Parts: sequence; C-alpha cells; structure tokens
Amino acid sequence: MQESNVQHVAVLGAGSMGHGIAEVAAMAGYTVSIRDIETEFVEDGLDNIEWSLGKLEEKGQIDESAEEVFARVEGYTDLEAAVEDADLVVEAVPEKMELKRETFAEVDEHAPEDAILASNTSGLSITEMAAATDRPEQVVGTHYFNPPVKMDLVEVVHGEETSQETIERVHAYVESIGKVGIDVKKDVHGFVVNNVLVPFMGEAAWMYDTGESTIEAADAGMVYNRGYPMGPFELNDYGGIDIAYDFLDAGEYDVPPSISEMVDEDTLGRKSGAGYYQYEDGEGPTYEPGDGEDFDTLRIEARMVNEAAKLVGNDVATPEDIDLGVRLGGRFPLGTCRVGDNLGLDTVLEKLETLHEETGAPRYEPADYLVERVEAGETGVDAGKGFYDYSGEWPYQFLNVDLDDRGVLSIEFDRTERLNAFSEEMFAEVGHALDDQDTDEVSCVVFSGAGDRAFSAGADITGFMANEPTEIMDVEESIEQIYNFDRPTIAAIDGFCLGGGFELMLACDIRLATANSTFGSPEVDLGLIPGGGGTQRLTRLVGEPRAKEIIFRGNHFSAERAADWGIINRAVDPEAFDDTVAEFVDDIASGPKTALKVAKQVINEGQDASLDAGLKMESQGFGLLTTTDDMIEGVQAFRADREPEFED
Repeated sequence: MQESNVQHVAVLGAGSMGHGIAEVAAMAGYTVSIRDIETEFVEDGLDNIEWSLGKLEEKGQIDESAEEVFARVEGYTDLEAAVEDADLVVEAVPEKMELKRETFAEVDEHAPEDAILASNTSGLSITEMAAATDRPEQVVGTHYFNPPVKMDLVEVVHGEETSQETIERVHAYVESIGKVGIDVKKDVHGFVVNNVLVPFMGEAAWMYDTGESTIEAADAGMVYNRGYPMGPFELNDYGGIDIAYDFLDAGEYDVPPSISEMVDEDTLGRKSGAGYYQYEDGEGPTYEPGDGEDFDTLRIEARMVNEAAKLVGNDVATPEDIDLGVRLGGRFPLGTCRVGDNLGLDTVLEKLETLHEETGAPRYEPADYLVERVEAGETGVDAGKGFYDYSGEWPYQFLNVDLDDRGVLSIEFDRTERLNAFSEEMFAEVGHALDDQDTDEVSCVVFSGAGDRAFSAGADITGFMANEPTEIMDVEESIEQIYNFDRPTIAAIDGFCLGGGFELMLACDIRLATANSTFGSPEVDLGLIPGGGGTQRLTRLVGEPRAKEIIFRGNHFSAERAADWGIINRAVDPEAFDDTVAEFVDDIASGPKTALKVAKQVINEGQDASLDAGLKMESQGFGLLTTTDDMIEGVQAFRADREPEFED
C-alpha cells in the first residue's frame, strides 16, 4: 500500500464527530486545523479536545503529554484559512446533502490541488458530493464511528469516480491513525455497517408493532440467547431513534410505525429521557434473562444475513470486511456472514421465504446471492463452504495466525474491540489454529494479544450466557488442547491478562510479561469460579493458600507480583519485552523437537503422579531419546565445541 502523503489535516465541523476526528489525527502526530462557522462552536470543539486529551493522559493512553498533542490543533472560522495548506480535508457538517455539496464546492476552490476531500457522512452519496467539485477522483467517504477516539472502525467509501490512488492513500492514512478501514467498493445508501445493523433494530420494531413480541422479549432474546451486547430496542434508544428513522426513511423499506410515532413525538431514546424505555428516573432497560426464552431470534438474524448477502452479491464489500465492520462498528460478538454460515444459509433462506410468502413485505425478499449459495449446496460451516470456504485453512475472524520458516507458530488474539476477550467462537478458532498444523513442522507456539492494552481481558460472559453447559465444556477442552500440545507454548503478555486469558496463559509452558501487565481471576465477582483448569493449575503453581487468596478475592495484581509468586517466568520493561520473547523463542525454535516434546510430556504428566512414577516416566523418556539422531548430533556438537544443528 502506498504512503498517504498526509501531513496537515483539516476538519470541517467542530461538533461531537468533528472534534473527535481532529483529536485522533493530532494524537497520531498530524498538524490539524478545525473549522466551524461560529467562534463559539470552534472554542467548544477545542475545549472538548483539550478535556479528552487530559483524560487520556491521566489513564496513560497517549505517548505524549496532552499539552504536546493539543499544540498541534488550531481553530478557525474562516474556511479558506483552514484548508489552504491541507493534504486531507474531512467534512463533518450536518447530514444535509445541499449543505455538504456547498461545503465541498467551497473547499474545492481553496484546498491545494492534490488534497483529498473526504466526507464523514454515515450514508449520503459520496458521488453526489463529488459532483460539486472539479476533482471527483479525489473525493472519498471516511465514515468514522462515534466516538472516534474510542471506536476503531472507518468505512472507506468509493464514489463512482474516486481513483484507486485516492483509496490507497486514505487506507494508508486510516492505518496511520490507528484505525481499521474496511473497503466499501460502491456508493450505496448506508454503506456497510448500517445496512446490516439497522435491520437488527427495525425487524424487532416490526415484531413489536404487530404484537408478535414485547420489547423485553426481543432484547432478552438477542442478548441472552444470542450473545449480542445490547438488545435491538436498547440499542435503538442508545443511538437515537431519529437516527434509525432517517436511515430507514431514506431507504427502500417502510419505517416501522413505532419508530415513526416516537420521532413525531420527539421521544428519541436516552437523549430525550424516554424511548422504548424510560430514562428520566434512571430506570433504563427492564428486561431479564428469562424474558426472551421463546423469542424468534432467527427472524432478526435472517434479515441481517440477507442484507449482508446483498452487499456481497452486489460487490459492495467482501464477507471479511462486512464481518469486521459489524464487529468494530456495531460491537456484534460475531460477524453477520459468519453467523449465517453457522446457522446454515438454507435455514436462513427458508425463514425469509416463509416470511415473504406470509406478508409480501419486500424486506424479506431473499438476495440473489443467498439463493445462489443454497442452490449450489454452499450452505455454511457444515457444508464446508458458504460466505467463507472452510475446506482449507480456517477463515479466522479473531486470530492472526502465522507459521514462519523456523516453525514458530504465532497466534495473535485480535478482538481489540473487546480487549481480546474470548468468545466461544474465538476459543474454537484457537483449536482450529492448533489442529490445522502439522506438528512436525512446528517448533513452538507463541500466543499474544493484538493492540496495546490486553493479552486477553477474560471471557465474554454475556456471550457465554447464551451457551449450553456442554458448549462451555468445549471451551475448557480448547485450553486443555494448549496444555497438551506436543510443542512448547509461550504466552507473550502485554496488558490485561484476566479471567479466561489468565487461564489460557496458565496452560502455556512459558509465560513472559511486560512489567505494566495486570493479572487476575475476577470470576468470583460474577458469581463464578475460574474454568479451563484455572483452579487446578494455579494451585499447582503457587500452592493452596495463595491460590485461594487470588480466586476468593478476585483482585488484580501486578506482573512483578506474578513473577514473585512463580506464575510467570519474567516481568520485563516494555522496551525490552520483544527482545526477551525473541530470546526464548530462538532458544526453543533451535532446540531438538523430540527432546522438547518428551520433556514437556514428562513434566506435565509427572505432576499428577507420585515421585516414583514420575521418575520412571523420566527414565523412560531419557532412554527413548538416547536412540535419536538429535542426541547423536548434540553429543558431536558438544565434542566439537560448536552449535548443534538439530533436524527440522
């Protein structure tokens, strides 16, 4: 990917989105100008940036001081002055097409010839905005999610004339500010995330309006039966019912009556004190787990899967980008395309066809792409292919997996939107990552966490509430798989290592951490106990009294204390961490695979045996190794005073 060639960013609009976009750019090292039409608005935006940076500095979440970052931001009311030196202009004015076209025309007149002009619109036509300029090939959509400082996603939207060079430069810029860009290849209404997310709320509203569900049943069903972080009515209230109305009203489907009525009455959710729930007295959502026992979750998920199928079939986005988008932008526990593959695309299609036949509503008409997949027998995971191909390397959603030429298998947990918290699907992917390898090709496994905040902050408890006890036992089997893997395993820990992450770490053979990492087994605070061997392995490491202290109190503790207690091998300064991990990996990767395998087996199995039985295991293992080529090479290397060259 080419460089963004951006140094100066101009943001037009100092409201909640504008000042957030400006703050993110300044934090990434860019010079930033922020402009609004009134001095008061500009000053409010600057005050918000300064306040936010101060909070981030207090929490240790920025590398510089708040003062240094804020010094890169300057406020303007004059548009020409704000954009005259800009390499990238991001428009964040109100969602009115005529206003945006006027803004783009004026920016086109004053911005440098090679400047990229971007819109933060959540769904309006990029092509129509670009038509107001003499440089449509340099106009692009960059839809940030609110609040930009916390949300990782940016939808990068192609207009009809946007050049590939512009797209590549914008993706490079998005990456440089620490965000994840998904590619929206066509300028469709609502782009990607909203097209999948709004049916989550809209279909539930239709079920409520027709008397087929209560508000509480829908929310409880989707949260406790399917693991979503919020129910559809709760989410609608949280985001603003008028936002869903505007999207639906501009689209091809009817607006549910309850949404229209609440917009007419200015009952817009949390921000107005009332929506589907009441908020003025602090009540909020009132649903409980049992409320959703009989709720038809498939009806809602079938609608979302169908919209995803339309996006894929019309070449708007790939399944990978759709799923990444709804995870990062909607905080969904699993990508919608993967949900469809898990449910079975034939099951989804049957549901849609039944609803379409019963109601005649256009929103249930199956997407051509969905019909084609089912007719081809590509119905999802069980069939080996659906949105994704499961017949070869597993299509990971939450892991980055790599096997290098030394046989080092790197498995990085990549669910940064949840601090790498484990879901059932994520644990299953760890199992696939180990199962899919030819262990003869692996020298060791290194587990780590993406981002700069967590190895893993635990298990996604809401998601696990949707599982049967037998499914939770499957998770424990995944951790056992790590413990029993034939090759040495290393946990490289930087940040939070809690709950399920702590238990996975305990299953590893070597545990290394940065000195600022945090450990703990907080399950007792949730009315639970550690799973995945957490009670047993911890006790064997630190003894019964200390294990009970850690588990009973549920407190967090430092890496230094974890090292003192023998839970981890090293706690090192962050600057030395990568080198320390590399030293361990180099030693193990260059070692004799068979001897390391036998040593691990003898140590692990010997812990559960008497001393006499353990010594016999050791003796048998030693005797076995005296017959190997690696042993002969080791002795010869020792005699020749050289480094051994063990077989791969």
